[in-house]
Amino acid sequence: MNAAPGRVADSTGNWVDGLAPGWMRPYLRLARFDRPIGAWLLLLPCWWSAGLAAIAAGAAFPNPAHVALFFVGAFVMRGAGCTWNDIVDRELDARVERTRSRPIPSGQVTVAQAGAFMVAQALVGLAVLLQFNRFAVLTGIASLAIVAVYPFMKRITHWPQIVLGLAFSWGALMGWAAWFGRLDPPAYLLYAGSIAWVIGYDTIYAHQDREDDALVGVKSTALLFGERTKQMLALFYGLAVALIGAAGWTAGAGPVYAVGLAAFAAHLAWQIARLDIADPDLCLVVFKSDRDAGLILFAGMVLDCAARHVF
Repeated sequence: MNAAPGRVADSTGNWVDGLAPGWMRPYLRLARFDRPIGAWLLLLPCWWSAGLAAIAAGAAFPNPAHVALFFVGAFVMRGAGCTWNDIVDRELDARVERTRSRPIPSGQVTVAQAGAFMVAQALVGLAVLLQFNRFAVLTGIASLAIVAVYPFMKRITHWPQIVLGLAFSWGALMGWAAWFGRLDPPAYLLYAGSIAWVIGYDTIYAHQDREDDALVGVKSTALLFGERTKQMLALFYGLAVALIGAAGWTAGAGPVYAVGLAAFAAHLAWQIARLDIADPDLCLVVFKSDRDAGLILFAGMVLDCAARHVF
């Protein structure tokens, strides 16, 4: 299905297309405000880390200011990262059916305009980051190297999802760093578990484009795994659950955390059972459901904190 003029092929009928001023729409599309799922997936490891830190500190709930700052920071930095990705991938995007209507390859904005917009978003992200302690600020800045190289990985390896995992999971370190001013084993275990989760869900996402990717020479775990995708998802999702469970155990989490983790695991198992890699629309639906999986896990962390102060 082709998008209407000015719209992105896989994002029609959203608030950007219907409500935003015409001049603003290409920039909102560059930042993916018409498709906020990616911002949620960047945000959730931040919230997990804030929740895990609260558990370790014996607090009744995660730091509300940190939760709010992570929300704003995730949305603007995901926008900056997507803008950078579109600048780098503009020639590849023009050759793929689903992405050729994006703002740069379709001529809605120039590369220079996109670059200026990326800088503006990054400055907002910096303003958010500077609200944290010095160690957290430096930890956040360190993630930029991974973000910068990610768009090039699909050209040289079938495992770009690992690099995406390194970038999208960085928030799993940030909540802990923001609370304690250092990093400890629970944060590293959470980070590793989040990376495994990202590899799984981005493999599902990549199955939407695997035919076009093969034609243009782009690599992905979707192409690498092929018909073995469900088995590999079981491996990575199982690893994610085990590592996130270990993170909770080392942080001193209680039984409510375990219940939340079990519900998270059940959701991931449901994804694998429902998935049909030959159905791109279903792949997108299953991929988007990872927001719900992440919120379930965060709810378990919040309730675990609260339970200690109620019972």
